Amino acid sequence: MLIGFLLHLRRCGLKVTPTELLDLIAALEADFAYGDLDQFYYLSRAILIKDEALFDRFDRAFSSYFQAYDNLEQLFDAHIPNEWLRENIIRQLSEEDKAKLQSLGDLDKLLDEFKKRLEEQEGRHSGGNKWVGTGGTSPFGHSGYHPEGLRVGGQGKHNRAVKVWDQRQYKNLDHDEALASRSIKVALKRLRKFTRTGAADELDISDTIRKTAASGGLLDLILRPPKRNEVKLLLLMDVGGSMDAYVRQVETLFSAARSEFKYLEFYYFHNCPYEAVWRDNRRRRDSSLATYDLLHTYGRDVKVIFVGDASMSPYEIAVPGGSVEHVNAEPGGVWIKRIVDHFDKVAWINPEKKDYWGYTQSIQMVQKLAGPMYPLTLRGLDEAMRHLVS
Repeated sequence: MLIGFLLHLRRCGLKVTPTELLDLIAALEADFAYGDLDQFYYLSRAILIKDEALFDRFDRAFSSYFQAYDNLEQLFDAHIPNEWLRENIIRQLSEEDKAKLQSLGDLDKLLDEFKKRLEEQEGRHSGGNKWVGTGGTSPFGHSGYHPEGLRVGGQGKHNRAVKVWDQRQYKNLDHDEALASRSIKVALKRLRKFTRTGAADELDISDTIRKTAASGGLLDLILRPPKRNEVKLLLLMDVGGSMDAYVRQVETLFSAARSEFKYLEFYYFHNCPYEAVWRDNRRRRDSSLATYDLLHTYGRDVKVIFVGDASMSPYEIAVPGGSVEHVNAEPGGVWIKRIVDHFDKVAWINPEKKDYWGYTQSIQMVQKLAGPMYPLTLRGLDEAMRHLVS
């Protein structure tokens, strides 16, 4: 069964190795998930899947593998040995439940009856008090009532099942899913370049031990500068208009970035960066910074991330006076090009779904000017970080 499971995972695009399978077998032999499919799910995911972005793909592969059998009898014979099921059920029963089983004789009789009805049953059944199905009062199936039953699939209603089979809870997290703050922080960690600078006020344990040993045991403390992320990040964020639909996503990105980078600067613009950008949207008219000053303030080594949907009238990008807010002397595209030419590494993060980019003329225009554009997804952010550090 485990070899088939491994091959199924690989067919689903998960690069699971035989070594990882051997680790899973060793964990099962140590009874880390004995007789419990839920425990086996979490155990196999922890051992076989190293990237949390692949959890959703694993969930779907796990579900399809254990639900790929044509009928319940095949699943029962292939994956639920009598000894396993009987021992696991007994372990979960209370003394009261064990006493109630006497109404059917014993647990072996309950399991034998279950298999017998599977052999006799010809199709799906709902209601009634005998066949494996939904509703009714049969001890086999789900959504019905019986004082000591075997639930097979579905959701229980009375919490009286002796054994629950196929109770799954899957978590949606994939490369193309919308981001949460933790996912963003994981992706942003790629944008790191550590160096040791500043005063030597951190204890170097390895060198201290080596020097102490070399001096015959006389303690010789060695200090070193602390390790710091030397990456400097500048966020230029579009606000207002069509970006109102993405406020929460951009806020999450901004919050994650501020917690990850010691050196982070940010400014706002609307649709296109024109003659000025600003830090405070409430005082943008009297507290703006000239874009030329922005270019003179920050060096070429600063990493720049534009955050915007790039959805606007093409006139804003290509024509003087095309701005919806003021009469701009130069087109927005000119300012985008100046920023891109000044900094060594620039990436544009677009919260709009990538499927729609080809239908918006302004997005295509910005892509030609700003260079690589990435969607605001886990995959997109990961690719943007790789571009910035390349």
